[in-house]
Amino acid sequence: MVIKSVCGYCGVGCGIEFDTHRLIGDVAYPINEGKLCSKGVSELISIQTASRLLRPLMRERIEEGYEVSTWDKSIAKIVSAIQKAPKERVGIYLSGQLLTEDYYVANKLGKGFIGTNNVDTNSRTCMASAVTAHIKAFGIDYVPVRMKDIFKSDLLILVGANTAEAHVVFHNQIVKAKKQGLKIIVIDPRLTDTAKIADVHLPIKVGSDIDFFNLVASRIIDEGLVDEAFIEKSVNNFTLLKNKFKRIPKTKMLKRTGITQEQFEEFWELFKANENIISAWTMGLNQSSQGVDKNLALINIHLLTGKIFKEGNGPFSLTGQPNAMGGREVGGLSTMLAVHFGFDKDSIKKVSEFWGTDKIDNKAGLTATEMMKANLEVLIICHTDPVYHLPNRHETERLMKKIPLVVEINAYENSETSNFAHIKLPAAPWGEKEGTQTNMDRTITKQMKLTRTSIDCKADWEIFQLLGQALGYREAFNFKNPQEIFEEFQAMCRLNPHLDIYNANYKELNSEPFVWGEKIRQEGKFFTKNQKANLHFVENRLMSEKISLTHPFILLTGRTRDQWHSGTKTNLPKTLLYHKKLNFCEIHPNDAKALGLRNGDAIKIISARGAIESEALITDTIREKTLFVPLSNREINYLTNDLLDSESMEPDYNHTPVQIERL
Repeated sequence: MVIKSVCGYCGVGCGIEFDTHRLIGDVAYPINEGKLCSKGVSELISIQTASRLLRPLMRERIEEGYEVSTWDKSIAKIVSAIQKAPKERVGIYLSGQLLTEDYYVANKLGKGFIGTNNVDTNSRTCMASAVTAHIKAFGIDYVPVRMKDIFKSDLLILVGANTAEAHVVFHNQIVKAKKQGLKIIVIDPRLTDTAKIADVHLPIKVGSDIDFFNLVASRIIDEGLVDEAFIEKSVNNFTLLKNKFKRIPKTKMLKRTGITQEQFEEFWELFKANENIISAWTMGLNQSSQGVDKNLALINIHLLTGKIFKEGNGPFSLTGQPNAMGGREVGGLSTMLAVHFGFDKDSIKKVSEFWGTDKIDNKAGLTATEMMKANLEVLIICHTDPVYHLPNRHETERLMKKIPLVVEINAYENSETSNFAHIKLPAAPWGEKEGTQTNMDRTITKQMKLTRTSIDCKADWEIFQLLGQALGYREAFNFKNPQEIFEEFQAMCRLNPHLDIYNANYKELNSEPFVWGEKIRQEGKFFTKNQKANLHFVENRLMSEKISLTHPFILLTGRTRDQWHSGTKTNLPKTLLYHKKLNFCEIHPNDAKALGLRNGDAIKIISARGAIESEALITDTIREKTLFVPLSNREINYLTNDLLDSESMEPDYNHTPVQIERL
């Protein structure tokens, strides 16, 4: 019997088919049309790997070894610690790899019944800047573009996004659209595999995105390309922005970008010549001390020209994880309550009545990037690895050791965080559970159970339900299956009607995906008080850590095609051969020559916080004085700084000054 399901890796959300012994792409699924990337093809291996966590484990101190425990003992210990701790000292740290049902139950438990809003997700480290910008510009967290729109577009501008390696199947669609006439501009300090297919590649300097997009916006105004009818009907703050742009230092800003006037004009001529334009971005904009401002500077371009809410147009934030958007819908960020509600009195009243609780706090909780510094007494970490992925790892490890009870819920036992946990609970991985996820263009699909759940493993929602029941909330946490959870979530969406997920049919989602929010695009209304979008004037305030004589290089980080985060699912003996090594450091030939480095030399990369070892990969595809190390190097965050965007609290991952020594 063939089972239709959906891939659990990136935000593309490819359809798959499973026939008891092999996995293939679903040719009838519109997103991938039967195509899968190397990670998707090998996903079954991640269920069978020897690194699976299969029993509850417990220890009193992290210096001790783990001993096999039982579910009853483990849950009882966690519940006892929660009951003894002040609610503001309890944190729940979730993941964009959770299913919507898992997210919903965890969020309901933490915010609704434990009474802590310290429920956040690893999406904080990748999508929070985009979320914050969407809310500031549109009034809600809304992505106004679909993947299929690239076939109606004339020009695609990719900014700090390497789709060839991070969103492979979507990239294949981009290549297909290019053959049909789509023009492509890639703005990136590296000549990535994505940039190699571009009509124009702008090798911009790290940290100058705001300067570049302000120059574009100013040029739109100066040359009379503003859509005045759209501005009048649908946009706030145009006069203010126009007046601000009269005083910007254009020559200085262009110089900061590191591109020439000729390169800018090449971009401008393509931009001006094409009617339908989509811009898409990922971590190149988001992961910055001014990540929100960078998003807003880009969104300004679409609002000024009216290139939004039309097929083939709009700003397209690309999510990296399979259910990062689903988590945002449910309320998985500590800065949201649930279903796109914040913590205002009216929202709390609606959610409290729906859940039947009086325990919801009236202020936002700690973000994932704040939790370690908050003297927590209990931290529950679910399907993510903060010791690996948070910046300034030495400091993260020091702070993690101070938390009296760290609980890790994971399908795998070889995370970096497991070295700092007191209890490890075995969760069912992809293929052993059922539930929904929302991909990066608002499409809700369903992961199906392909094989039995390993004997002592449980779905994440079941684990949080056990905690809820043991805490005394049996009536509120009495779900029998994922469908019941999804249907309660659907009913909750009626409290905020733009989130029209209540129209989806759970039973049909694996064969008929549902796209929420299409009416928003059709009506063309925003969700601010006056239903108009907000333009924002932003400036490059040069807030990132600066290079120096001792640390003269800027370090960039990012994914490679065949790896997923720390490699618990992909760095396995049976997976396909990697097209790139797990650990390398791209360096420009001129910089390598000055340092006396040859290709393949062992090197030490040093920042103000720590050092790691790598291997020199000499290439002219990267700017001088810029380095790139992939995320598959598990030690990468011993280098990165812990500067945060003050609004999104997202880390400044891609602005770390370093030096290099030959080993």
